[in-house]
Amino acid sequence: MKQEEMETLRDLIKDVDTAMLTTVSDEGLVSRPMKTQEVEFDGDLWFFTKKETDKYKEILHNKDVNVAYAGKSYVSVRGRAEIVEDMAKKKELWSKGYEKIMQTTYDDPDVILIKVKAEAAEYWESGSLVKNIAFMYKRMTGKDTESAEINETLELDK
Repeated sequence: MKQEEMETLRDLIKDVDTAMLTTVSDEGLVSRPMKTQEVEFDGDLWFFTKKETDKYKEILHNKDVNVAYAGKSYVSVRGRAEIVEDMAKKKELWSKGYEKIMQTTYDDPDVILIKVKAEAAEYWESGSLVKNIAFMYKRMTGKDTESAEINETLELDK
Protein backbone atom coordinates (compact mmCIF):
# COMPACT_ATOMS: atom_id res chain seq x y z
CA MET A 1 0.00 0.00 0.00
CA LYS A 2 1.34 3.39 -0.90
CA GLN A 3 2.00 5.69 2.06
CA GLU A 4 0.17 8.57 0.35
CA GLU A 5 -2.98 6.47 -0.14
CA MET A 6 -2.93 5.31 3.47
CA GLU A 7 -2.54 8.89 4.71
CA THR A 8 -5.44 10.06 2.52
CA LEU A 9 -7.74 7.39 3.90
CA ARG A 10 -6.51 8.02 7.47
CA ASP A 11 -7.36 11.73 7.13
CA LEU A 12 -10.82 10.99 5.70
CA ILE A 13 -11.91 8.60 8.48
CA LYS A 14 -10.02 9.84 11.57
CA ASP A 15 -12.82 11.99 13.03
CA VAL A 16 -15.75 9.70 12.23
CA ASP A 17 -17.08 8.07 15.42
CA THR A 18 -19.35 5.49 13.80
CA ALA A 19 -18.87 3.35 10.71
CA MET A 20 -21.34 1.03 8.99
CA LEU A 21 -20.02 -2.53 8.73
CA THR A 22 -21.62 -4.64 5.99
CA THR A 23 -21.38 -8.43 6.10
CA VAL A 24 -22.94 -11.21 4.04
CA SER A 25 -25.74 -13.23 5.70
CA ASP A 26 -27.78 -16.15 4.36
CA GLU A 27 -30.44 -13.60 3.30
CA GLY A 28 -27.99 -11.16 1.68
CA LEU A 29 -26.10 -8.06 2.76
CA VAL A 30 -26.53 -6.71 6.31
CA SER A 31 -25.19 -3.39 7.63
CA ARG A 32 -24.93 -2.17 11.19
CA PRO A 33 -23.26 0.75 13.00
CA MET A 34 -19.93 0.07 14.72
CA LYS A 35 -17.88 2.35 16.97
CA THR A 36 -14.70 3.45 15.22
CA GLN A 37 -11.42 2.68 16.98
CA GLU A 38 -9.33 5.64 18.10
CA VAL A 39 -6.14 4.23 16.57
CA GLU A 40 -4.21 5.50 13.58
CA PHE A 41 -5.21 3.70 10.40
CA ASP A 42 -2.36 1.51 9.12
CA GLY A 43 -4.26 -0.55 6.54
CA ASP A 44 -6.38 -2.41 9.11
CA LEU A 45 -9.68 -1.34 10.69
CA TRP A 46 -10.60 -2.69 14.14
CA PHE A 47 -14.01 -3.15 15.80
CA PHE A 48 -15.16 -4.77 19.04
CA THR A 49 -18.11 -7.14 19.13
CA LYS A 50 -19.33 -10.27 20.94
CA LYS A 51 -19.38 -13.87 19.81
CA GLU A 52 -23.15 -14.07 20.31
CA THR A 53 -23.80 -11.61 17.45
CA ASP A 54 -24.88 -12.36 13.87
CA LYS A 55 -21.90 -10.45 12.46
CA TYR A 56 -19.52 -12.84 14.23
CA LYS A 57 -21.20 -15.85 12.61
CA GLU A 58 -21.43 -14.09 9.23
CA ILE A 59 -17.69 -13.29 9.17
CA LEU A 60 -16.86 -16.90 10.03
CA HIS A 61 -18.80 -17.96 6.91
CA ASN A 62 -17.83 -15.13 4.55
CA LYS A 63 -14.88 -12.82 5.21
CA ASP A 64 -15.82 -10.25 2.52
CA VAL A 65 -17.00 -7.03 4.18
CA ASN A 66 -17.47 -3.34 3.49
CA VAL A 67 -17.04 -0.47 5.93
CA ALA A 68 -18.67 2.88 5.16
CA TYR A 69 -17.93 6.23 6.80
CA ALA A 70 -19.90 9.49 6.52
CA GLY A 71 -18.19 12.64 7.75
CA LYS A 72 -16.67 15.57 5.89
CA SER A 73 -16.63 13.14 2.96
CA TYR A 74 -18.07 9.69 2.25
CA VAL A 75 -15.75 6.70 2.32
CA SER A 76 -16.37 3.07 1.38
CA VAL A 77 -13.69 0.51 2.28
CA ARG A 78 -13.79 -3.03 0.89
CA GLY A 79 -11.81 -5.66 2.71
CA ARG A 80 -11.46 -9.08 4.30
CA ALA A 81 -12.44 -9.54 7.94
CA GLU A 82 -10.96 -11.87 10.48
CA ILE A 83 -11.86 -12.61 14.08
CA VAL A 84 -9.11 -11.75 16.59
CA GLU A 85 -9.21 -12.99 20.18
CA ASP A 86 -5.73 -11.83 21.25
CA MET A 87 -6.00 -10.57 24.85
CA ALA A 88 -3.13 -8.07 24.50
CA LYS A 89 -4.72 -6.50 21.40
CA LYS A 90 -8.13 -6.30 23.12
CA LYS A 91 -6.52 -4.57 26.12
CA GLU A 92 -4.61 -2.17 23.84
CA LEU A 93 -7.75 -1.06 21.95
CA TRP A 94 -10.22 -1.12 24.88
CA SER A 95 -11.55 2.08 26.42
CA LYS A 96 -13.98 2.87 29.23
CA GLY A 97 -16.60 3.74 26.62
CA TYR A 98 -16.76 0.10 25.57
CA GLU A 99 -17.54 -1.03 29.11
CA LYS A 100 -20.61 1.18 29.00
CA ILE A 101 -21.67 0.15 25.49
CA MET A 102 -20.94 -3.59 25.79
CA GLN A 103 -21.76 -3.97 29.51
CA THR A 104 -18.58 -5.98 30.11
CA THR A 105 -14.76 -5.79 30.15
CA TYR A 106 -12.12 -6.59 27.53
CA ASP A 107 -11.14 -9.84 29.28
CA ASP A 108 -14.65 -11.29 28.83
CA PRO A 109 -14.12 -14.40 26.61
CA ASP A 110 -17.26 -13.40 24.63
CA VAL A 111 -15.62 -10.09 23.56
CA ILE A 112 -13.71 -10.34 20.29
CA LEU A 113 -12.17 -8.02 17.73
CA ILE A 114 -13.02 -7.80 14.06
CA LYS A 115 -9.95 -6.87 12.01
CA VAL A 116 -10.68 -5.66 8.49
CA LYS A 117 -7.73 -5.66 6.09
CA ALA A 118 -8.48 -2.90 3.58
CA GLU A 119 -8.24 -4.03 -0.04
CA ALA A 120 -9.73 -1.02 -1.83
CA ALA A 121 -11.38 2.25 -0.91
CA GLU A 122 -13.56 4.77 -2.69
CA TYR A 123 -14.38 8.22 -1.44
CA TRP A 124 -16.57 11.10 -2.41
CA GLU A 125 -15.54 14.63 -1.52
CA SER A 126 -17.71 17.72 -1.73
CA GLY A 127 -18.58 18.20 -5.37
CA SER A 128 -18.87 15.64 -8.12
CA LEU A 129 -15.65 13.61 -8.02
CA VAL A 130 -15.52 9.95 -7.13
CA LYS A 131 -12.01 8.87 -6.26
CA ASN A 132 -10.72 5.35 -5.96
CA ILE A 133 -7.74 4.58 -3.77
CA ALA A 134 -5.89 1.43 -4.73
CA PHE A 135 -5.20 -0.59 -1.60
CA MET A 136 -4.21 -3.84 -3.20
CA TYR A 137 -1.87 -5.66 -0.89
CA LYS A 138 0.75 -7.76 -2.61
CA ARG A 139 0.30 -10.34 0.15
CA MET A 140 -3.40 -10.70 -0.76
CA THR A 141 -3.50 -10.31 -4.54
CA GLY A 142 0.02 -10.72 -5.83
CA LYS A 143 -0.40 -7.44 -7.74
CA ASP A 144 0.85 -3.94 -7.11
CA THR A 145 -1.39 -0.87 -7.46
CA GLU A 146 -0.18 -0.09 -10.98
CA SER A 147 -1.26 -3.47 -12.36
CA ALA A 148 -4.54 -3.54 -10.41
CA GLU A 149 -6.08 -0.83 -12.65
CA ILE A 150 -8.49 0.46 -9.99
CA ASN A 151 -6.55 3.60 -9.26
CA GLU A 152 -8.53 6.29 -11.10
CA THR A 153 -10.62 9.42 -10.69
CA LEU A 154 -13.98 9.57 -12.42
CA GLU A 155 -15.73 12.81 -13.39
CA LEU A 156 -19.50 12.42 -12.90
CA ASP A 157 -22.10 14.39 -14.87
CA LYS A 158 -23.66 17.17 -12.82
